[in-house]
This record gives sequence, structure tokens and C-alpha cells, in this order.
Amino acid sequence: MNEEMIGTLAGKIWAVLSEQPMTVKELKTITKLKEAEIYAAIGWLSREGKMTVTPKGKDFVYSLN
Repeated sequence: MNEEMIGTLAGKIWAVLSEQPMTVKELKTITKLKEAEIYAAIGWLSREGKMTVTPKGKDFVYSLN
């Protein structure tokens, strides 16, 4: 995975999360991306300060700032 690909994946995750906050499991179901791709995109968005991560039980909910 290179930087350009991760940026593209981040755009896909951004589009989905712009509708509502979700868990990785929900993102995986909706986007059909692999977990590693989702976490790479989440890392990209987090690094840019565009994500909020909220604990929810044993899981985390990801949303856009």
C-alpha cells in the first residue's frame, strides 16, 4: 500500500463517515474494504486531525470532526 492508495481509501472512509459515525465492523460491511485498509485510512484521517474516536463498550466509534 502506498501513500496515494491510502489517500484514496481515506476519501472512501470520509464519504461514508460524513453520513454517520461507525465502527470498523460497520465500515467493513459498507465499504467492502479489508480491515488493514480501513485502519490505514483511519490513521490518515486521524493524522490530519479529521477524526474523533469514541470508546463504546469493547469497540470504538469513528466520526468526522
